Amino acid sequence: MRLIFLGTGGSIPTPSRSLPAIAVKRARELLLFDCGEGTQSQMARAGVSPMKVKAVFLTHFHGDHFLGLPGLVQTMALMNRDEELEIYGPRGAAGLVEKLLDLGYYTLTFQVRARDVKPGEELRRQGYRVQTCEVEHTVESLAYAIVEDLRPGKFYLEKALEFGVKPGPDFSRLQAGQTVELPGGRVIKPEQVMGPARPGRKVVYAGDTRPCERLIELARDADVLIHDCTLANELADKAAESGHSTPAEAAEVARRAGVKQLVLVHISPRYTDDAELLREAQQIFPNVIVARDLMELNVQLRE
Repeated sequence: MRLIFLGTGGSIPTPSRSLPAIAVKRARELLLFDCGEGTQSQMARAGVSPMKVKAVFLTHFHGDHFLGLPGLVQTMALMNRDEELEIYGPRGAAGLVEKLLDLGYYTLTFQVRARDVKPGEELRRQGYRVQTCEVEHTVESLAYAIVEDLRPGKFYLEKALEFGVKPGPDFSRLQAGQTVELPGGRVIKPEQVMGPARPGRKVVYAGDTRPCERLIELARDADVLIHDCTLANELADKAAESGHSTPAEAAEVARRAGVKQLVLVHISPRYTDDAELLREAQQIFPNVIVARDLMELNVQLRE
């Protein structure tokens, strides 16, 4: 799983930070979380093809999080896309997308399927699920968690050979959880030659939010938490008023949730140097990064 931070700023774009958009590459699937203005330009810089985007997940409907969508859809059509595009978001998502695609002249070559997601709803997808919760912002807003299914346990080759299983299709059957019958009628079960199932990876994107208990529970034991960090600690009152978080607040969420890695995004245009934001977060949670545009982060498999 690879995370590509296409846009890491907030409110307005700057020369160094585009508006919120995060691409997640998993197996052959590409997901996009938020789609701020300029997302498709950032995709071109990152070498990410719009044609590979399977689904877009919008956290909320402030302009800096969705205004890149009409241009992205238009580009897909100009490239003769024929695969359906899925778009998910909080209440009003379906109506918003319909209005966006009614602006100007579109000649769509593919179907756009948009639907509203209820807070707490779980979206089942191939090999993983997307969990949601409502977070605390000035408008209705969702956080998303990508949670992979359990992976098969480690296959013990030596044990299989000792039981008389020959390399080939029978190895594959055992690893797929199927029993194997050997010549003579002896049955070998997967648990005889495999270790316990291993957990999948978990990545959480909070969108714009204040610290809240629902997000802490959603992010519990995540490999990566991507969290709002709009303003420095000294502007905590302003952050609270605008429904955003400071480095210390984001770090406390990460600490309480027991995540492995915290990544700070949605950096205010007032900060040309993010070193102080990093220092403030590290005082509470050491394994933290302030994301930069086009930064990539590999999420390793769990053992």
